[in-house]
Amino acid sequence: MSDYSTVLPHIVVVTTGSAGDLFPFLRLGIGLRERGHKVTVLAPQMHAPLVRHAGLECHRLPADPAVLDDPDLWHPRRGFGVVWRAIRDGMEAMRAFVAALPPDQPCTLLVHPLAVAHADLRRAERPDIRIVAAYLAPSNLRTVHDLPVLGPFPIPGWLPLMLRGWLWNMVEATAINPVVVPELNAIRRAQGRAPMSSYMDEMYSVPDLSLTLFPEWFGARQPDWPSPLLCGDFPLYDPHPDASIAPGLVQFMRAGSAPIIVTHGTANMHAAAFFASALAAAQRLGRRIVFLTAHRAHVPANLPPTAFWQDYCPLAALLPDAAALVHHGGIGTTAVALRAGTPQLVVPMAYDQFDNGERVRAMHAGLTLKANRVSVRTLADALHSLLQSPEIHLGCSAVKERLAAGGGLDAVIDAISKTVSKTGKI
Repeated sequence: MSDYSTVLPHIVVVTTGSAGDLFPFLRLGIGLRERGHKVTVLAPQMHAPLVRHAGLECHRLPADPAVLDDPDLWHPRRGFGVVWRAIRDGMEAMRAFVAALPPDQPCTLLVHPLAVAHADLRRAERPDIRIVAAYLAPSNLRTVHDLPVLGPFPIPGWLPLMLRGWLWNMVEATAINPVVVPELNAIRRAQGRAPMSSYMDEMYSVPDLSLTLFPEWFGARQPDWPSPLLCGDFPLYDPHPDASIAPGLVQFMRAGSAPIIVTHGTANMHAAAFFASALAAAQRLGRRIVFLTAHRAHVPANLPPTAFWQDYCPLAALLPDAAALVHHGGIGTTAVALRAGTPQLVVPMAYDQFDNGERVRAMHAGLTLKANRVSVRTLADALHSLLQSPEIHLGCSAVKERLAAGGGLDAVIDAISKTVSKTGKI
């Protein structure tokens, strides 16, 4: 058997979800490849061109794009079940890939939080595998300490820790365990393993190393997070960093005052009403507006001269000349706006978006408005407050300076490489 001290492990990156889930893992994969590791990315098949564009070896996982049409995908309670069912075929393909790896080659699985359970199932079949779990946002990690919101519900600071733990247990018992535990336990029984009772407790015990893909000033290390834990930084990645802004958009940006940029995520197929309300709100405020979405049908058909639609533009190139960004609260979009110092109006729908938005609000870099409260009036009022707030503009400048100072993502990648290459347990 080859020794980890003489042969660098093959890093198998396993991710799922939207492009926002993929990009942080591409940034890590590129860094690990530069450290001499063989890196293979297992990602949903529609992301294969992005993986290859990053110069990384890609193994396609089956994915059904029809899941994007399911309105429950963005439901704050039912969304997790939709996502879990959608990744089944991909995780089965991951099993076949890992089973076919050379048995004498050291292997580390660097996995998305949703793939931790299946990585654990693979290690039951090949015990020498190491597992590194990468958490993209603070709310990917359960805690009773730093808990500004639980889903869409605010958690008051005075609430006792015991009650916060009870709330988490209720969420797990009603929305998580019924979806995943029976399925995972059926496989565990076939492997001759004891059943699990708590999905989240079990997942914390699986990784040899956990790491956060956000800085500690955005989500501080908590005493009930898994150990060992390496705190990282935003792994900002743009597949086309040198792409120029389309000439039509350049002309629009220069033709008047700084516009409001509106986007709602690459995976949202139900944004038409939101975009219509955003246009009317901008008109009410006398503001120009740019819609960034690949789905032209979601944008009002007849745009006035004060509005513009673009299918793609690197946010990092556009935000310095924008008045504000209105978005869903995905961690990647949030981080890019923080780096640009652009005021944000976060309109969360599900998953980590509520917590990300609350953290933006707490550091005075933006405001939040729940998706179920969106109307022309509420959007206009929120944007007016956002654009007129001196405190928010000061907060954005402070965060921008913090990110400009650099957070040491390269040091994190170095630490991952050194750690997984050592002989023995991480």
